[in-house]
Amino acid sequence: MSTALKAAVTGQQATDVVKSRADSIAALLNDPRIKRQIAIALPRHVTADRLARVALTEIRRNPYLARCDQASLLGAIMLCAQLGLEPGGPLGHVYLVPFENKKTGRQEVQFILGYRGMIELARRSGQIQSIEARAVYEGDTFDCQFGLNSSLEHKPDWDNPNRTQPEKLRFVYAVAKLKDGGIQFEVMSRREIEAVRAQSKASSAGPWQTHFEAMALKSVIRRLFKYLPISIELAQAIEQDERAELGLPQQTPIDAEIIEAETEQEPTDAAAQTQGREE
Repeated sequence: MSTALKAAVTGQQATDVVKSRADSIAALLNDPRIKRQIAIALPRHVTADRLARVALTEIRRNPYLARCDQASLLGAIMLCAQLGLEPGGPLGHVYLVPFENKKTGRQEVQFILGYRGMIELARRSGQIQSIEARAVYEGDTFDCQFGLNSSLEHKPDWDNPNRTQPEKLRFVYAVAKLKDGGIQFEVMSRREIEAVRAQSKASSAGPWQTHFEAMALKSVIRRLFKYLPISIELAQAIEQDERAELGLPQQTPIDAEIIEAETEQEPTDAAAQTQGREE
């Protein structure tokens, strides 16, 4: 067999296996027992069918997710369901990130909370009128003072080419207005952001690499939350996100026994398909 033909066949086999896994995941998400658990966890404004469609779109957008351990993938999707947040897409509420678990030797999926997801959960608490986060780049006018008369002023230079270059980011800040009239804000310098990034197990990959500004904004929002009245729901979401940052296993609300029963045949089936094609 020629090198070109062998490469084409091998590539087709890999594509077929990924497609087979994606189809298997689609079947799992449509399994009545799985859908029942998802429906129980979901808030009223999101349906199990809607979440399943969004999750499958994300899996097709990122084929690496289909290669991950299905229990971890479904667990991450269930965390999304529990919080009423949609993974991927333009909202940027949650990221589903593949990573290699060196302890188990398996590819798994991590639930990574986006800064927009944090803001959405904060607004649902009912005690926060508004919350926003911004990035300051070289060339912007920025002044901050803490004390009895704390103040914050940021005048962006919208024509500044540095705004498209993550390495030119110098500060991030978050401001929250409470319904009782109070205002809280927090600021982080580039050095502080890099210190947070260094503590992450995925500091050189995933969102820190591809969405640096978003991760920096999330860091300052998470720090601001220490001074805000937050819901139990948001506190739990932050806990799961921090576990991912530290490389610790996340606690999922789905029944592991059901996942194992539904997924135990999947690797064998994929392997059999590959073997059959090779023969």
